[in-house]
Amino acid sequence: MPTSASPARKLAALGAVLALVVAVIAIGVAIAKSTQSGRDTEPGAAPAASPEAEEDPAQQKMFDDLAKRTSRRADGDPLAVGKKNAPVVLVEYADYQCSFCGRFTRETQPELIKKYVDAGTLRIEFRNFTVFGADSERAARASWAAGQQGKFWQLHDALYAKTRKGTALAEDKLVGLARSSGVDDIDKFRADMKSADADKALKKDQDEGYQLGVQSTPSFLVNGRPVAGAQPLAVFSQAIEEAARTAKHQPAAKGGGK
Repeated sequence: MPTSASPARKLAALGAVLALVVAVIAIGVAIAKSTQSGRDTEPGAAPAASPEAEEDPAQQKMFDDLAKRTSRRADGDPLAVGKKNAPVVLVEYADYQCSFCGRFTRETQPELIKKYVDAGTLRIEFRNFTVFGADSERAARASWAAGQQGKFWQLHDALYAKTRKGTALAEDKLVGLARSSGVDDIDKFRADMKSADADKALKKDQDEGYQLGVQSTPSFLVNGRPVAGAQPLAVFSQAIEEAARTAKHQPAAKGGGK
């Protein structure tokens, strides 16, 4: 079973952490200051990136390379919403015990879906990045298992409908939420939660986050550009629109849509 961030992993990720922080600082902290991001992020989160700040070609290439590494655009990905070939991909690294992740899901994500996903501009890809221990990992497994029956987003939204911690994420509670979210085969759901495939999926998401230097939740990449914390809708809108403008001058993303 995947575990929370260990000292060894944190040390291994140190170089990536520094690189990510340098990138964020390099593109400016004006928006972070204006929105008082310290109130909107988990402790230790980096300041939000400013999409309007000018960057040199090398910096843009870094973002493009990061987007290629992290935007999976996989066919039938149950943890994604939006067209596979959308010009902008928002990747979210989140934990189900994270109250700010819940804030993003309840307040910001529905607006992004309405304005950008439904218009074909944006694709959102979720990553289970568990930082708060076994209860978070159990919830992450449950969300993945629900996804195997096409109900990931239903259970995801139910988990974030209010802040749930500790025993609120016990297996029997998760089974109850799965039922109310429309998961039909509960025996399969329980088996999938505890499967080797769930292990593999969670480890893939966590390893990706560690390699990037993610240390707090929620953390986001918008076409490779870092945005830290549950920032106001305007910050995400600005980042998405800037990324869409940049994408117009690049080759179209491969793949169809869903």
